[in-house]
Amino acid sequence: MCIGIPMQVIEANGRFALCTGRGEHRRINTALVGDVAPGDWLLVFLDDAREQIDADRAAEVNAALDLVLGAMQGTDLSGDIDFALPSQMSPEQMKALTGA
Repeated sequence: MCIGIPMQVIEANGRFALCTGRGEHRRINTALVGDVAPGDWLLVFLDDAREQIDADRAAEVNAALDLVLGAMQGTDLSGDIDFALPSQMSPEQMKALTGA
Protein backbone atom coordinates (compact mmCIF):
# COMPACT_ATOMS: atom_id res chain seq x y z
CA MET A 1 0.00 0.00 0.00
CA CYS A 2 1.21 3.46 -0.84
CA ILE A 3 0.14 6.51 1.16
CA GLY A 4 0.05 9.99 -0.35
CA ILE A 5 1.75 12.72 1.66
CA PRO A 6 0.76 16.38 1.22
CA MET A 7 3.83 18.47 0.54
CA GLN A 8 4.19 22.17 -0.17
CA VAL A 9 6.51 23.43 -2.88
CA ILE A 10 9.37 25.57 -1.57
CA GLU A 11 11.31 25.89 -4.80
CA ALA A 12 10.52 24.72 -8.34
CA ASN A 13 13.19 23.79 -10.86
CA GLY A 14 12.04 22.29 -14.15
CA ARG A 15 10.39 18.94 -13.55
CA PHE A 16 11.55 18.78 -9.94
CA ALA A 17 10.63 20.74 -6.83
CA LEU A 18 12.01 21.04 -3.33
CA CYS A 19 9.04 20.37 -1.07
CA THR A 20 8.29 20.21 2.63
CA GLY A 21 5.68 18.23 4.49
CA ARG A 22 5.20 16.25 7.71
CA GLY A 23 8.61 17.37 8.97
CA GLU A 24 10.58 16.35 5.88
CA HIS A 25 12.21 18.13 2.96
CA ARG A 26 12.34 16.18 -0.29
CA ARG A 27 13.19 16.60 -3.96
CA ILE A 28 9.97 15.68 -5.77
CA ASN A 29 9.49 14.72 -9.41
CA THR A 30 6.67 16.89 -10.80
CA ALA A 31 6.54 15.49 -14.35
CA LEU A 32 3.03 14.05 -13.83
CA VAL A 33 1.47 17.31 -12.57
CA GLY A 34 3.11 19.90 -14.80
CA ASP A 35 4.41 23.28 -13.75
CA VAL A 36 4.37 24.12 -10.05
CA ALA A 37 5.25 27.24 -8.09
CA PRO A 38 6.35 27.96 -4.53
CA GLY A 39 3.35 27.68 -2.23
CA ASP A 40 1.56 25.02 -4.31
CA TRP A 41 0.43 21.85 -2.56
CA LEU A 42 1.09 18.39 -4.02
CA LEU A 43 -0.01 14.91 -3.08
CA VAL A 44 3.23 12.91 -3.19
CA PHE A 45 3.71 9.16 -3.51
CA LEU A 46 7.26 7.78 -3.30
CA ASP A 47 8.83 11.14 -4.22
CA ASP A 48 6.56 11.63 -7.26
CA ALA A 49 3.83 14.26 -7.27
CA ARG A 50 0.61 12.64 -8.50
CA GLU A 51 -1.87 15.48 -7.97
CA GLN A 52 -1.98 19.19 -7.26
CA ILE A 53 -4.26 19.86 -4.28
CA ASP A 54 -5.40 22.93 -2.38
CA ALA A 55 -4.48 23.84 1.20
CA ASP A 56 -7.82 22.58 2.56
CA ARG A 57 -7.33 19.14 1.00
CA ALA A 58 -3.75 19.05 2.30
CA ALA A 59 -5.06 19.75 5.82
CA GLU A 60 -7.67 16.98 5.50
CA VAL A 61 -5.09 14.43 4.35
CA ASN A 62 -2.69 15.48 7.13
CA ALA A 63 -5.49 15.13 9.69
CA ALA A 64 -6.29 11.64 8.39
CA LEU A 65 -2.60 10.69 8.55
CA ASP A 66 -2.46 12.02 12.12
CA LEU A 67 -5.39 9.73 12.98
CA VAL A 68 -3.61 6.72 11.47
CA LEU A 69 -0.43 7.56 13.35
CA GLY A 70 -2.40 8.02 16.57
CA ALA A 71 -4.12 4.66 16.10
CA MET A 72 -0.75 3.00 15.53
CA GLN A 73 0.53 4.59 18.75
CA GLY A 74 -2.62 3.73 20.70
CA THR A 75 -3.79 7.34 21.02
CA ASP A 76 -7.46 8.29 20.59
CA LEU A 77 -7.57 11.44 18.47
CA SER A 78 -11.20 11.12 17.36
CA GLY A 79 -12.21 14.23 19.32
CA ASP A 80 -9.81 16.31 17.22
CA ILE A 81 -11.45 15.58 13.86
CA ASP A 82 -12.80 18.71 12.16
CA PHE A 83 -14.13 16.98 9.04
CA ALA A 84 -16.63 14.19 8.46
CA LEU A 85 -15.22 10.69 8.26
CA PRO A 86 -16.96 8.46 5.71
CA SER A 87 -18.17 6.20 8.51
CA GLN A 88 -20.08 9.16 9.96
CA MET A 89 -21.63 10.35 6.68
CA SER A 90 -25.24 9.95 5.63
CA PRO A 91 -26.04 8.00 2.45
CA GLU A 92 -26.61 11.30 0.64
CA GLN A 93 -23.21 12.62 1.73
CA MET A 94 -21.54 9.39 0.62
CA LYS A 95 -23.19 9.66 -2.81
CA ALA A 96 -21.95 13.23 -3.14
CA LEU A 97 -18.45 12.20 -2.05
CA THR A 98 -18.22 9.26 -4.45
CA GLY A 99 -20.10 10.83 -7.35
CA ALA A 100 -22.61 7.98 -7.35
